[in-house]
Amino acid sequence: MTAPSPIRVAALYRFARFPDPAALKAPLLSICTQQGVKGTLLLAREGINGTIAGGAGAIDAVLAHIRTLPGCAELEVKDSSAETPPFHRMKVRLKREIVTMGEPDIDPLGGTGHYVKPADWNALIERPDTVVIDTRNDYEVRVGTFAGAIDPQTHSFSDFPGWFRAHREELAGKTIAMFCTGGIRCEKSTAFLKAEGIEDVHHLEGGILKYLEQVPPEQSRWQGECFVFDQRVAVGHGLAPGTHSLCHACRMPVSPDERLSPLYAEGISCPACHDARDETQRAGYAERHRQVQLAEARGAAHVGATISKR
Repeated sequence: MTAPSPIRVAALYRFARFPDPAALKAPLLSICTQQGVKGTLLLAREGINGTIAGGAGAIDAVLAHIRTLPGCAELEVKDSSAETPPFHRMKVRLKREIVTMGEPDIDPLGGTGHYVKPADWNALIERPDTVVIDTRNDYEVRVGTFAGAIDPQTHSFSDFPGWFRAHREELAGKTIAMFCTGGIRCEKSTAFLKAEGIEDVHHLEGGILKYLEQVPPEQSRWQGECFVFDQRVAVGHGLAPGTHSLCHACRMPVSPDERLSPLYAEGISCPACHDARDETQRAGYAERHRQVQLAEARGAAHVGATISKR
């Protein structure tokens, strides 16, 4: 018997100018539904962002449609694969921003930092005059990051402007190298730094995912795994599935060591949230976990759990 083909997972974004994003929603959702593609796509006046999964031909059809949208002809996609469906449903949502920074005057189409190819990234971050900044959230950084990178310890991307302004004097006059999961947060954060008067700003083109895809492990400066916003939870070099799972109580990644903790109970609690939940809440999580297991036993998808984007 022929083994089933892996599911294609396509992470994408494009800053573009959509005068009426609401008009784009229904046709986009329609083609995704027709093709059996699942995932989440965000539309805003500043462009499109999201991750979708499905058969290779189905993903090609959706991407062809997206490339017909204004300013999206040059859309780039970061491909990976999954053995099991990483999403349970298809959502197309209208947003104020495709990645929320909360700085309405920042326009990446007006200028961002210098793009750095994955093959050239190591040389930049190893320079003694380079300050490397991880623009992702604290729980993502805990899963993995580049050696020596600054962790701003932000809970959400909208905290980043405040962090920068609190450390402006330390960063003035330095060469700044920034990175994020797929590149979108860096396009906005480097545009923000330039608007704040920092000129020598660089960012990793294609983000961590492109770096892990293209740079051999023996040459890599990446440590750990890369958190992703789907049911895979994390990926490693070559975009192979990682070792982290997801706590379905708090939606945070859980490492193999954390799963050995007495505070960890699958589907119910983990060391990060155990003390923040009472017995009634844990009982509710236990029932939800039981329903998930029953659905899996029937071969059905349970759609009650989602991954927080915080």
